[in-house]
Amino acid sequence: MNDPLAFDAPFLLGMMRLHSAYDLSTPGALADWLEARLDEGLHWFDHADIYGSREGETRFGEALRHRPALASRVRVVTKADIVLPALDASGHAVKHYDTTPDYLAASIDASLSRLGVERLDHFLLHRPDPLMEPEATAEALDGAIDAGKVGAVGVSNFMPEQWRRLQDAMRHDLYAHQLELSLAHAEALFDGLYDAVLSDGHRPMASSPLGGGSVFEDVLGSSLSSLADDLGVSRAGLALAWLRRIPGSPVPVIGTLKASRIRALVADSSLTIDRATWFMLLEESRGHRVA
Repeated sequence: MNDPLAFDAPFLLGMMRLHSAYDLSTPGALADWLEARLDEGLHWFDHADIYGSREGETRFGEALRHRPALASRVRVVTKADIVLPALDASGHAVKHYDTTPDYLAASIDASLSRLGVERLDHFLLHRPDPLMEPEATAEALDGAIDAGKVGAVGVSNFMPEQWRRLQDAMRHDLYAHQLELSLAHAEALFDGLYDAVLSDGHRPMASSPLGGGSVFEDVLGSSLSSLADDLGVSRAGLALAWLRRIPGSPVPVIGTLKASRIRALVADSSLTIDRATWFMLLEESRGHRVA
């Protein structure tokens, strides 16, 4: 039986830059873009309420309301618990985290309204909150699942003991874990974090899978270019293939909104690399040989 919450696409489309995409600034233009991506088999979209100070979610919802037939085809992930200074009602104008039940319930409802969907397929806590009361937070998250507002709950950027405290208090399993992972940022593969993610049954999502473009620089960038030419793929496609070779197949969350780049990454998504190639690229990224 297929898992209805599984990330059944070669990558998720990250919406962190949607608010500043001039060519997608009208509901009609964004609806056209969304429909094209859906027709390519890309139906997962990764949001957060802080992207564009909520404008990213708002624009997305306006496009779905402009073309209602698309709403049943999209699958959404969104994240919350970061309070930006401009939205801090305390008077301190301080960035902080809020995992209190009232805040999370309001965040979930607000994201549903802005996005124009009936359910958030995945809702993630965006950052670990040192003031989190696990039992209270767990009750709010379990309640959102029970109410049908959220398909599953996960975390982003948490360390093992942080998510385990929360999981111990929850009735539902934490499903997904979004963490920074790329050729430029592979520490999680060696410090035990990624092993813990898999051991606890989380589906890994790789944020910044191209290291914000840094994978294309210096020696690593030259190696990617040379090997990509030999394989007949793009440099980005090769860097994402390196990620998918990792056990657990972390699903990349890409940041580009350019249709031509997205089509190239779809075309390259069937690429697999062998073990020696994987380690060669790792050596180039780290600047030293494997011990």
